[in-house]
Amino acid sequence: MVHPPPSSTAQYTQQFLSSVLSQRGPASLPYSEDVKWLIRQHLVSLSETYPSLQPKTATFTHNDGRSVNLLQSDGTIPMVFQNVTYNIPVVIWLMETYPRHPPLVFVNPTRDMIIKRQHAFVNPSGLVSIPYLQNWVYPSSNLVDLARNLSHYFGLDPPLYSQRRPNPTPNPSFNPSVSSMVSPSGSVSSGSIRPAIPPRSYPPSPYGATAGSGRIPSGSATEDPGEVYKRNAITKLVENVHTDVEELRKKRQTEMEGMFVAQAVLRQREEELLQGMREMQYEKEALEQQLQMVLMNTDVLEGWVRENDGKLGGNAANVNADDAFEPSDSLSKQMLDCTSSDLAIEDVIYALDKAVQEGSIPFDLYLRNVRLLSREQFFQRATTAKVRAAQMQAQVTNMASRAPPYGI
Repeated sequence: MVHPPPSSTAQYTQQFLSSVLSQRGPASLPYSEDVKWLIRQHLVSLSETYPSLQPKTATFTHNDGRSVNLLQSDGTIPMVFQNVTYNIPVVIWLMETYPRHPPLVFVNPTRDMIIKRQHAFVNPSGLVSIPYLQNWVYPSSNLVDLARNLSHYFGLDPPLYSQRRPNPTPNPSFNPSVSSMVSPSGSVSSGSIRPAIPPRSYPPSPYGATAGSGRIPSGSATEDPGEVYKRNAITKLVENVHTDVEELRKKRQTEMEGMFVAQAVLRQREEELLQGMREMQYEKEALEQQLQMVLMNTDVLEGWVRENDGKLGGNAANVNADDAFEPSDSLSKQMLDCTSSDLAIEDVIYALDKAVQEGSIPFDLYLRNVRLLSREQFFQRATTAKVRAAQMQAQVTNMASRAPPYGI
């Protein structure tokens, strides 16, 4: 199979990720829309840094039986062990909550490979657990740094070995049960069958026993004890660094939670201020409308005052109250007369009430006058109602005469 050039591979990877991450509907991947671009960048950077790790989609089955279509990066990660570079096959699954939570990493042994028993970072099922995954921090953690850490920890303690082929000729000087490391090509190395050398005993490490750190891999029984102490020291130093990083992460997380609370309070206050500003804006517009109405009424009144002031000739003392207002037509004049008569009778009846209460007039005279005034007031009010009905009819007729003919 002919592999495309690197530029074509990178272009294909970008097009593939853009296609699968932009799908909608039942076939869409279960990632949040706000992180799909970051997922694409992580996978593109990983494939550019480690060309052997290429993204694809596959079905992942959870422990509860649920199946979901997810992105994965399948390939090999190089590691250096005893100055020789080996390729470890791995599968990196991007779970539904990625990148806010770390991916799942599995070593993927071939048929002639086995997982090292009691490995410090790989369980018998192939699941990888290294400090970088345990201390995953969104959004700074990424797949490229994860691959570098996997290469580093695999180099400290290789997780896979090739199964030795049984020796067809029994020879007491060989030990066919001992496993050798996976070669860079993935096949059994030429030194698969080595002389059985008794393991040397070394003094205990001054750095304490760590999981997998003091174990000598199969086929490396002649390893220098100084290298063992050096590796133990590095492992202990890395653990201390990761402990400090974890404490710092928890401290920063607490600070971030406090900032998030403050941010929520500030947002609530912002909403309250915006609501207050909107209400003030509405009130301002209403006041401006009222001001415009007052100014219009003021102009009308000032015009009326100027017009009537000119009629008086500047002599306001000799104004006749009956001539201050001129009715526009006979109906208006009749309405004015009836209304004034009604109000005048109302005032007279009120004065009679006060007089009879004070004893100024006899009660029988009060009743006779009130009866006469009430009859007159009734006639004035009935006339007022008729005049008002006539005015309404006149307005309707006037409006109908000014309306355009139907259909024009």
